[in-house]
Amino acid sequence: MAQQMAVGGHRLGFGATLRTDRWWIGPLLTLLGLCGFIVYATWAAFQGAYYFADPYVSPFYSPLLFIDTSASGAAPLDHAWFGAWPSWWPRGIPSSPSFLIVAFPFAFRFTCYYFRKAYYRSFAGAPPGCAVGSLCRRGYEGENSLLLFQNLHRYALYFILGFIAIHYYDTFWAFFRHGQPGVGVGSIVLLIDALLLTFYVFGCHSFRHLLGGRLDSFSCDATANARHGLWRGATYLNTRHGLWALLSLSWVAFSDLYVRLVAMGVLRDLNTWG
Repeated sequence: MAQQMAVGGHRLGFGATLRTDRWWIGPLLTLLGLCGFIVYATWAAFQGAYYFADPYVSPFYSPLLFIDTSASGAAPLDHAWFGAWPSWWPRGIPSSPSFLIVAFPFAFRFTCYYFRKAYYRSFAGAPPGCAVGSLCRRGYEGENSLLLFQNLHRYALYFILGFIAIHYYDTFWAFFRHGQPGVGVGSIVLLIDALLLTFYVFGCHSFRHLLGGRLDSFSCDATANARHGLWRGATYLNTRHGLWALLSLSWVAFSDLYVRLVAMGVLRDLNTWG
């Protein structure tokens, strides 16, 4: 037999398939998009500068736990939760506030059910597409061995809910400059960022389960109407979970880029403050 066939009639071997469509376009675009985001996010985090353009704070750096006021484009010290940059910070590592908070959004997105599928296919080729031969010789074992940490997703959810509140806090103050209400392009950019993050997180499988996944029947619960309404809303967002995941990932990078360019003086923020 020229080419071995697995159980079910699928061809064996990486990329082997009976499909005639261009199945590889999706994984390829995902690979390029995720690589682009990783490169930009890593570069931006290592800058430790130009993350504040009054009244805008880059979501890559918020919350600002500590602030090194000597950095270009740094936020004023009164924006820090705990004050000036600590003396115990290792030399040789940039004093970037992003390093102190990046683990939480990274953990949530890395263990997200949608992103698991995305990078399993595009990076690991396991498999690269439906009915397409996998790069991995071993069969799928679930998240119960090497990928056991993926089960932490439900706990990462609790932290990201706090980040949503912080994003809206930053968005609220993005409509005020020196106590004066107004609106700028940056205000809208940060508002969209907060909304997309909300749609992404509230459509999360774990959040949907938290609302009602553990119930056999909503009618047996005292808060049935309210919980059922919330669960239906999360279910609606969940049907487009992949879309919200990609849009929120792209927009958070764009938000940082916009604030950075305004802070550097490359862009002029159009606003009502003059």
